[in-house]
Amino acid sequence: MFGIGMSELLLLFVLALLIFGPKKLPEIGKQLGRALGELRRASEDLKEGWAAEVAAVEEPPAAPAAGAAAPAEQAPAPTPAPGETPLPTVEPTAGGEPASREA
Repeated sequence: MFGIGMSELLLLFVLALLIFGPKKLPEIGKQLGRALGELRRASEDLKEGWAAEVAAVEEPPAAPAAGAAAPAEQAPAPTPAPGETPLPTVEPTAGGEPASREA
């Protein structure tokens, strides 16, 4: 137990008894027990939270439902530096063919 032998443990108990007295020692023991219980519960909560986060990261993303189309994302056009000519932008038309347009 923590590398403490029986003789060292007995010595610590006798010192605590002399310092705190026989009336205060049970209260200190209860408080110490409660604190250790809280520490154990907090560490279990931390372990469970960590395991849930790791599981969420390792889990593959869910596939989209059949028939549901993913929205197309468009990156914003880069802003040309002063003195440069802007690049042409491409916008889709109703027929699905891209239409080129000079900006």
